[in-house]
Amino acid sequence: MSLEGNPQTFLLRVEGMDCAECALHLEKAASGVPGVRQAEVFFTTGRMRLIAEGDGVIPQVQAVARRMGYQVLPITSAAEGSGARDWLRRHPRVLPTALSGLLLVMALVAHLLASPALLRDGLLIAAAIVGGYPVVRAGWAALRATRRPDMNGLMTVAIIGALAIGEYAEAGVVVFLFSVGELLEALTMDRARRAVRALMALRPSEATRWTPEGEERVPVEALAVGDQVLIRSGERIPADGRVREGRSLVDQSPITGESMPVEKGPGDEVFAGTINGPGALTVEVTRAASDSTLARMVHLVEEAQEQRAPSQRLVDRFAVVYTPAVVVGALLVATVPPLIGLGPFPEWIYRALTLLVIACPCALVLSTPVAVVSGLTAAARAGILIKGGIHLEELARLRAVAFDKTGTLTLGEPRLVDGQCANHRTEQSPQECPDCLDLLAKAAAVEARSGHPLARAVVRAAEDLGVADRYGLAEAVESTPGRGVQGQVAGHAIKVGSHAYVHGEREEDNPFCRQVDAISERGRTAVVVEDVCCGNRAYGVVADALRPEAAAVIRALKGMGIRRTAMLTGDRAAVAERVARAAGVDEFRAELLPAQKVEVIEELLLRYGTVAMVGDGVNDAPALARASVGIAMGAVGSDIALETADVALMGDDLWGVPRAVRLGRRTVSIIRQNVAFSLVAKAAFLALAVAGLATLWMAVFADVGVSLLVILNGMRLLVREK
Repeated sequence: MSLEGNPQTFLLRVEGMDCAECALHLEKAASGVPGVRQAEVFFTTGRMRLIAEGDGVIPQVQAVARRMGYQVLPITSAAEGSGARDWLRRHPRVLPTALSGLLLVMALVAHLLASPALLRDGLLIAAAIVGGYPVVRAGWAALRATRRPDMNGLMTVAIIGALAIGEYAEAGVVVFLFSVGELLEALTMDRARRAVRALMALRPSEATRWTPEGEERVPVEALAVGDQVLIRSGERIPADGRVREGRSLVDQSPITGESMPVEKGPGDEVFAGTINGPGALTVEVTRAASDSTLARMVHLVEEAQEQRAPSQRLVDRFAVVYTPAVVVGALLVATVPPLIGLGPFPEWIYRALTLLVIACPCALVLSTPVAVVSGLTAAARAGILIKGGIHLEELARLRAVAFDKTGTLTLGEPRLVDGQCANHRTEQSPQECPDCLDLLAKAAAVEARSGHPLARAVVRAAEDLGVADRYGLAEAVESTPGRGVQGQVAGHAIKVGSHAYVHGEREEDNPFCRQVDAISERGRTAVVVEDVCCGNRAYGVVADALRPEAAAVIRALKGMGIRRTAMLTGDRAAVAERVARAAGVDEFRAELLPAQKVEVIEELLLRYGTVAMVGDGVNDAPALARASVGIAMGAVGSDIALETADVALMGDDLWGVPRAVRLGRRTVSIIRQNVAFSLVAKAAFLALAVAGLATLWMAVFADVGVSLLVILNGMRLLVREK
């Protein structure tokens, strides 16, 4: 139990909200409860966040919500059920709407059978009262709590007015159509919310845990750090962990968006929600279920959806002024024309009621949040974690993109990218030359006993060319730190290292040595290998290789209208120039400290306005924070990247950058379409209402139709791009 007077934050679930404006009014009502410091209601996720002086305030907030027709429940209560009772609880207007529709059908039958008018009118009035009760209750509660009419309040005036002037059929039909529209809006928003919850459903509910007694099936929540679990072929991995035994291909697309499975073996990390391939794996759990990468992704996506984007805040402010203005306009329409002799009061009252119904701002208020929710969810499905609508909109406005070099534009690890032996014949490639391959195999036999990055580059090249196992491991291996290593391979003395290490005190001037010296002068690293017994030599060029997709990504960004691309690195100028030229960036800055990277970002901001910085989320943190949008590469499993960047690419794939920009632009485009369509449709029907060419039921059709089209247009973002 919380102590009174000590502010606490509570996260609650709200059920029964049909529209975004309902959330705004519930938020205002909850903010007025004594003891509530701050209340935020998020229609997009169906949640409420309260900052209150003790949990004794919660029942009062729940009581206010009940009066408005909603239920507020603890987020820790049982998850949403799938039964009919649970579904009806989440959609409280279903039964009144169904009963109202039944009464309307009965009234129609009575009319067709020429029944007495009293029976027919009684059924119509009953339909209006039954279906309108939730509307009137919610509208009155919102008016009391906020001193401002909401959509339900406007509909209440229209219903009562239609009954007062004897338009019973209009009142009944309006109530039914409005309730059906609200229900359809709630159901379509449910689908958008389920798209987020489906991410969490990727994690299986049970796991096979090893115990001293053998295997046992346990709930995933029961797994503790250090437990060992067995994952059979085709099963989803239940928790983040590290492979202890076995090898397999793992489909990481649910987390990273990668299209190809990744090979996993002992020591490799695996993540909850990914799918094991053909082999069985034994995995040691490294994170509890509630702290897995998947759980943190879902949490961050939900938090992002609860942040109002700039365009949404603008629309919300507009709606606050718009609704009272509409009420005043309707009063003028109902009173001024009859007073100046342009027609009877009932006719103009009817037109004013029609105007009130048409003017409901639901479609306008929905225009932004549905698109933002769909955009954030679509990004998460693709392995792109965007932390709020504001960053989604900033992505759409980008004019320049700066990249870190190591680990971002490059692979972040040395690779053997070139080389040949002294006896190399020009008509053969090094991959086909027997002498080149033989010296590479001998170098790999020596370097296999070393953990140096350059040694790993040599061994990896030998593995790629299929010669790593030709000689087995070298014997009598001796290492000279910073210079090289030597050993015995099949009776031959092999030296691998720098040019000076291999040659020792010898001074040679021959084409081979001149080639090696030229490589060093160009700022590249040369590794020399010599078979001392026969005097055969070769060199290899080791470099941090450019990512295969880097140049294509830069071209794609330029094709999308990005005006400037830059590479920022702390590496030497000669190395930076080579990578920048190969990647195709417009400019590069070398030998930069982290603070100097920030200065470059500020320069780009002055020149282009909106700039993204793409880095690894750790040593580029200052530049990521200063940029308009900070994008972290390969964030899967990385706490720092997930917490610091505005956008986290879960996979180690640069294509996530143009995908994120494209998604931001699509989202903003759909928001603009929705706002424009809502305003134009409202203006057109308002003109028809004032001219007397629109009826009440046509007004409801227009309001509901525009709202549904806005929702469905926003949900187009959930459709995966091919």
